[in-house]
Amino acid sequence: MKRKVLRLAGFASGVLAGTLAYRKLFGGRGEGIDVYFDDGSFVTFAAGSLEGERLLPLALQVLAVAREA
Repeated sequence: MKRKVLRLAGFASGVLAGTLAYRKLFGGRGEGIDVYFDDGSFVTFAAGSLEGERLLPLALQVLAVAREA
């Protein structure tokens, strides 16, 4: 019985560690901006890009004003 509990705890720890590692490597890219155009196309500016750093404060201000309304 004790071995089963230890195996289950080890398996759960491994799954948790794997999930956290996956999120850190692939999921934590920070904030980015998607700019959509009338023709249906869009451009994504990733966090850290020159355009993204310029537009992000403006986008955050627009969102703050929209949430107040």
